Amino acid sequence: MTKQIGSLAAGKVVQRLTRAAAFDAAQIRSQNAAADLAERSEPMVYPTVNVYCEKIVNNMAEKFRCFSGAVQMAVEVRHSQDRLSGLQEALEASVDSVMQTLQTNRGDWSDGMYYAGGFQAVFTAVKHGGRNYLQTAKVTFEIGVSIS
Repeated sequence: MTKQIGSLAAGKVVQRLTRAAAFDAAQIRSQNAAADLAERSEPMVYPTVNVYCEKIVNNMAEKFRCFSGAVQMAVEVRHSQDRLSGLQEALEASVDSVMQTLQTNRGDWSDGMYYAGGFQAVFTAVKHGGRNYLQTAKVTFEIGVSIS
């Protein structure tokens, strides 16, 4: 059951990001993979967006439900380019698109899932990788789940 909840939630996030037209479908993946492994496995289109479930908590908030709790989701945005100049600004623009998509999609996501709002974005330092320089940001948020 928990595998299905995490995959279903990731699919709903991917749908919303794709509909927002900020990212092409080729840029979005539903997986939690390290940047160096992902780059070796197939060609990358930057910015790359990885959507995955970090944590599933069934706290039985509604006692007679099969699952009543929260799913913590992560949207990891990776941007790479050959010059250091402008890298952070480009990454911030992509993260802004993710945050805007979340803000406009508050409410019922169907299938017993809802997004009440709220998120956190964390930016990492620039490192070597991708097209020479690589920087990553991770947006985390919770989706409430209540299913019978």
